[in-house]
Amino acid sequence: MYDYTNLDAYLDSHLDESIAELSKLVAQPSVGAQNLGIKECAELVAGMLRKRGFATEIMPTEGAPVVFGERKAKSDKTLLFYCHYDVQPPEPLELWETPPFEPSLRGGKLYGRGVGDDKGHIVSRLFAIDALLNEYGELPCNVKFIIEGEEETSSVHLHEYVLNNKERLKADGCIWEFGGVDHEETPIQYLGLRGICYVELSVETAATDVHSGIGGSIFPNAAWRLVWALNCLKGPDERIRLPGFYDKVRKPSTRDLELMAALPETSAAYKKQYGVKSFIKGLTGGVELRVEEVFTPTCTICGLTSGYQGPGSKTVQPAKASAKVDFRLVPDQRPADVLEQLRRHLDAEGYSDVQVELLGGEAPARTDPDDPFIKLVCDTALEVYGKPMALLPLVGGSGPNYPFVHDLGLPVATAGLGHPDGRGHAPNENIRMDLYLKHAKHMARLMAAFGR
Repeated sequence: MYDYTNLDAYLDSHLDESIAELSKLVAQPSVGAQNLGIKECAELVAGMLRKRGFATEIMPTEGAPVVFGERKAKSDKTLLFYCHYDVQPPEPLELWETPPFEPSLRGGKLYGRGVGDDKGHIVSRLFAIDALLNEYGELPCNVKFIIEGEEETSSVHLHEYVLNNKERLKADGCIWEFGGVDHEETPIQYLGLRGICYVELSVETAATDVHSGIGGSIFPNAAWRLVWALNCLKGPDERIRLPGFYDKVRKPSTRDLELMAALPETSAAYKKQYGVKSFIKGLTGGVELRVEEVFTPTCTICGLTSGYQGPGSKTVQPAKASAKVDFRLVPDQRPADVLEQLRRHLDAEGYSDVQVELLGGEAPARTDPDDPFIKLVCDTALEVYGKPMALLPLVGGSGPNYPFVHDLGLPVATAGLGHPDGRGHAPNENIRMDLYLKHAKHMARLMAAFGR
């Protein structure tokens, strides 16, 4: 057992300084969907890396710039951190208790847009580096950061960036952008991410909206047209109807099912947190619910837009209608295949007039639960959290881990400061101060152990 007393003491005594630095970063808007403050935030992040002696570049892409930083050590081991500086839009603003870009500390939590996703992770990891440099004067292993600005908009240009910079990004292991504890305060090791194919479907049936008394009986209605098209994508049995959609779905292995069975029950916590009375497909809970949650692909209507939606009534027949739809994909599905299946299916069902625009796509990817790097991440977390990390073979969300796993050949582990009521992507996003500190302590231990 190694002695981390001095590292912990540094982190305990300098927490306020680190939170002040995080607050400055959160106060800088960086909304990817609105192209708000992206370049300014990239500059701020680069400055934070340079402050720690990292050789840093702000590298342009066809979208948001990527911030790359590297600090070498007297070690042949290299750890890569993947993070992102872009955040979700803060709307609806009226639901925030304090303004989203004015960080507020109350009740042991720091509130603000992006504080947990993902700026808190960036600064907490830099905080761990501060402790290591204070203790040893150098890092115990080579450390690289890749911090992108398009994660919240499907990392459209990241795969190309990774392919063009494979040598620069070479490492022995990768810590992903997120992680945290579950409702029982157990730290979770998420071993993979589902993929996604995110599209917008749209249809136009007239040049302008029409009085419903004039057009209702004789003109095609864009809203109905879109509803009928959406109806052909999935049946009441929740089965997705695109021909070939399930052909490449890989069933969970015996090891996957073993890991899922070891996880705590989630059904009651989900019902309480989200206010749902029941689950679909007759699911009630147990391992069956947990397996279905992540190993089954989805087709989700994320939003519908058409006609009049203001207060009161307006008798109008819409000329246009659109819907945003995401397909969450499991190994070994690919977004390009799903896009082709969708177009072919709509045409076959008589909806060739419904336009399909791809808004983003990422393939699913996973890391072997028995990889030595995963074991090291879990082992170094034990002392900090006081209980073993639970291994989750796949998580329901998506992210750009595919090029890191398959092109860079890296084991990708998760570790972070998230908690069930962190409200990521929602108003009043927050992190807990105790978990912020624990994550820094975990990362300091990991880098020290990795260097050994």
